Amino acid sequence: MAIADDPKKFRTALGTFATGVTIVTTTARSGEPIGLTANSFSSVSLDPPLLLFCLDRESYSFGHFEKSKHFAVNVLHDGQKEISDHFARSSEDKWRHVDYDMSGVGCPSFGDALATFECATHAIHDGGDHIIIVGQVIDFTHNPLGNPLLYYRGRYARIGVDK
Repeated sequence: MAIADDPKKFRTALGTFATGVTIVTTTARSGEPIGLTANSFSSVSLDPPLLLFCLDRESYSFGHFEKSKHFAVNVLHDGQKEISDHFARSSEDKWRHVDYDMSGVGCPSFGDALATFECATHAIHDGGDHIIIVGQVIDFTHNPLGNPLLYYRGRYARIGVDK
C-alpha cells in the first residue's frame, strides 16, 4: 500500500477517478468577473440543495471567492475544452473575448453549459491547501442533451451518452 505522503503519486492515484469539468465564477466587489476551471465539484444535499467546490489557497481568485456571497458553477460539455483550458491558466484578463451572461445572483454564466448552478455561499471549511466552499443552490438551468467534458488521468476524456 502506498503512503499518502508522496504528493505526485497521490495526485496520480486521484486521477483515476474521472470528474466533470466546471468553470466556477463570481464577481469581485469592484464588479470584475472572476472565474476558474475546477473539477473538484460535488453535490452535497438535496434538502436543502447544497453543492461544493474546492479552491486552492494559492489561486489568484482565492480572496474573491472567500469574500463572495454568491457564485455560479457552470458544468461544461465535451465541446468546451478550449474555454476550460483558458480559465485554467492564470491571467489578469480571462474575460476578454469571452461571451457570458450575468446570472440572477450576479455572477457570470455560460448559456451553452450543460448546467449552471447559481448559489449563495452557505459555508467555507478548511481543506488543507484548499478551502471547501459550500453553496446553497438558489436557481439552476440545465440542458438535458449533450455530453460532459471529463478529466481523467491528467487529461480530458469524453464519454458518449445515449440520446
